[in-house]
Amino acid sequence: MAFKKVLVIQHVECEGLGIIEAPLRRAGFAPEFIKVFRGQGLPRTAQGYSAVIALGGPMGVYEEDIHPFISAELRLIESVLRSGLPFLGVCLGSQMLARAAGARVYKGKGKEIGWYKVRLTIDGMADRLFLGFPEEFTVFQWHGDTFDVPPGAVNLASSEMFPNQLIRVGRNAYGVQFHLEVTGDMIKDWIEVNGRELEALKGVIDPGKIVEETPRNVPDLLRYGNTAVERFLRAID
Repeated sequence: MAFKKVLVIQHVECEGLGIIEAPLRRAGFAPEFIKVFRGQGLPRTAQGYSAVIALGGPMGVYEEDIHPFISAELRLIESVLRSGLPFLGVCLGSQMLARAAGARVYKGKGKEIGWYKVRLTIDGMADRLFLGFPEEFTVFQWHGDTFDVPPGAVNLASSEMFPNQLIRVGRNAYGVQFHLEVTGDMIKDWIEVNGRELEALKGVIDPGKIVEETPRNVPDLLRYGNTAVERFLRAID
């Protein structure tokens, strides 16, 4: 069986595909990683790929002077949007999508790190990826940046702190600010890797509470994430 290739842009070692990988492979797609944290270069277009997935990372989209790959990634996503190729951006990937589609990306008033509720908008409840989801559900977050909704795009979900959590650009490009891909093990790893950031937020973010809430919330997130990913994959030719 010939597998169709999906380009996966990975920005840091610890933020991989998570739960996205299993449905991807079940559906007959082969992820082909470009690991920019290892200095691997990005193509100018996604020609030869069936879809593009951009994962998370701690850098800001506005830090092009610090991270030269950002300009190349934005150029690639712009070409994806012009072609109509399916695109899924998670966390940093969602911010990249927003910027490539013409919106502003900037620091928020605070950080969402841990388990938070998001609420689907009317458009979100009608969207093919989230049809039948509860209007409000709990997701895992780890971000401080946010974005405006690009011209012509649709906001599909909001949280109390960040009104733009989930966008659709055109028909096939989705940006998910929260982490629908995480497993319990990934969360534990992130807490260890990002200890310095959490120490700076002592009194605001409680890592112990995150660990305590994870077993209760991961099963539902796994179910929602798998459903959304499987529906996204159906849009891929």
